[in-house]
Amino acid sequence: MTEKPEELGLFPLGIVLFPEESIPLHIFEERYKELVAHSRETGEPFGIILYEGGRLSQIGCAARIDEIVQTYDDGRLDIQVTGTHRFGVNTITDDGSYLRSDVSWLDDDAGAADGDDVQRLVAQHMKLLELAGRTVRPDFYETEGSLSYRLARNAGLELAQKQALLEAGSEQERVNQLVEHLQDFIPKVERFENVRKKVRSNGHFDDFPPEI
Repeated sequence: MTEKPEELGLFPLGIVLFPEESIPLHIFEERYKELVAHSRETGEPFGIILYEGGRLSQIGCAARIDEIVQTYDDGRLDIQVTGTHRFGVNTITDDGSYLRSDVSWLDDDAGAADGDDVQRLVAQHMKLLELAGRTVRPDFYETEGSLSYRLARNAGLELAQKQALLEAGSEQERVNQLVEHLQDFIPKVERFENVRKKVRSNGHFDDFPPEI
């Protein structure tokens, strides 16, 4: 398998894929059936890149096909993919059924994030999960990969924030972005939860639901 080819087929979507993140995809358009077929034949990844508001982002994440979950009689596919490496888009060609681009592979700057900043992020994320009624497992935060990418998957980020995180060039920068986001986001979630409790106890509440 060629993990970092010089050229990638592009799959523009309204999502941001992070390295090490696994997601399902439903493939139904003919051009992307061809893209997946090429990836399966060559072993090359394809590039998932955010397309929003008529604009294609300049940094995306390569996706490796892990499993063909289901095939349908009409050629549609359900597949499972995992993000591998970040890439930057250079020259895009559209002379085939799907977009292709020669790409620049992006690596993080050397060095781990500051330990105190990481601990603060972990504490914030645990608080967020508790507010969401989720069981907090300490081993969830023990990873050999990027902790920031793992926590970003369920940190209440909007698309633009996810894309900014993907474009960050170091673990420290991503940790800083997440700490700043959660510092603002958690109090909003807490206010929302307080209103929900009042609604359950009073039967109604004039300011419900609040904007968070």
